[in-house]
Amino acid sequence: MLNNIGLPGLLLIAVVVLVLFGRGKISSLMGEVGKGITAFKKGVDDGKKEIEDEAAEVAKDVTPETDNEKA
Repeated sequence: MLNNIGLPGLLLIAVVVLVLFGRGKISSLMGEVGKGITAFKKGVDDGKKEIEDEAAEVAKDVTPETDNEKA
């Protein structure tokens, strides 16, 4: 169904949305979408860092010290 829209249909939809909501409302909505995407990316990066930190903690060298190394 969506593959039959084409460029003229998309332009018509964009014009109707612009008329209904106005330029100010659309720009503020896009700003909120941008903030949401930024927050999502930051959360993903924090999650990756947390997983990497946990993996590094598990991979620490846990060999016992010998008498020669203690001195």
